[in-house]
Amino acid sequence: MQQINLGQRHCVPFTPQNDLVLHKYKSLPLHPNGLRFTLLDRNSSLLFSREYFSVGGGFVQPGDMYSHNAYFRKDEPGGEKGEPLLPFGNAAELLRICEEQDMSIAKVVFQNELQWRESSAIIDETMKIWGVMEQCIENGIRADDSKPLPGILNVKRRAPGLYRKLTESGPREGRITGLDYLSCYAIAVNEENAAGGRVVTAPTNGAAGILPAVLKYYLQQNPTVDRTEAVVQFLHTAAALGMLYKRGASLSAAEVGCQGEIGVASSMAAGALAALSGTVRQAENAAEIAMEHSLGLTCDPIAGLVQIPCVERNAVGAGKAWGAAQLALEGDGTHLVSLDQVIETMRQTGVDMQSKYKETSQGGLAVNYILC
Repeated sequence: MQQINLGQRHCVPFTPQNDLVLHKYKSLPLHPNGLRFTLLDRNSSLLFSREYFSVGGGFVQPGDMYSHNAYFRKDEPGGEKGEPLLPFGNAAELLRICEEQDMSIAKVVFQNELQWRESSAIIDETMKIWGVMEQCIENGIRADDSKPLPGILNVKRRAPGLYRKLTESGPREGRITGLDYLSCYAIAVNEENAAGGRVVTAPTNGAAGILPAVLKYYLQQNPTVDRTEAVVQFLHTAAALGMLYKRGASLSAAEVGCQGEIGVASSMAAGALAALSGTVRQAENAAEIAMEHSLGLTCDPIAGLVQIPCVERNAVGAGKAWGAAQLALEGDGTHLVSLDQVIETMRQTGVDMQSKYKETSQGGLAVNYILC
């Protein structure tokens, strides 16, 4: 008999075919990615019910705790130890803190993290995250490309072949080699994601290739920089920008379309890249540029697989991040549209977007590409 153990003393029968009900065309009120657990007695009277939501970026929240706005949750490790030293709720507040305290965005994040863990632990954990990202790129470019990715589409791995062309034949006339490397690294990560490999949610699995690709290529182009300092500054800046999107809009394609995944990742990477050599205002400008030109991006994966258009979309997002950062660095940080205004526009656009373009595979490419 199939059953679920409730503690050590009590079991209840559970048949997945009957007791696990998937509502393909219904959503719970708080968020599209919802799960409701219901416990009934033998007379079908309700004993217990609770909802949980997968809100993007690896976050799962109970319905009674659902919020975009928390810097941390009390149930997270260290959550009871204190409040962040320099709390911020939007980009305007973050910029004000940076300028008043004469700190970079990354330094603000570091100071906040010090409320919960030691300096050495922060650096070690950040470098550990980068190590996983870098290993994911390596796994992707060294993978066996004679075998297709899992699933009915039989998508061929492209990153190994792209990398061989870049390293064995050298620069090709008329090609922008930097974009080739960015594309290769981003594709490598997301092919690993599609194959069930280990990736870092940044800010989501479907958009996990953009941050590693941009940072990897930056380090490749700047071999004399302090590697640890650059990685910490880049990832902490990206983290702060990701927090702004989580609070002000969403990281979930099911809620706002792919602008909440590829768009946010591209914005995070653009701001983080600009921060490595620019001012706080230039970093905010770069993040704004990348999202401004990702507004309305739909999520319509063919066959529901994170492969088409998702893998290539990471490559395009990485290129957009690099271009946005370079454009922002050419200016002085002054611009008309603020990052906060773009985040709010992104939220409103997501609300207005039809559900068939939000991870349901009911519209767009998902229905116009006919599976035979």
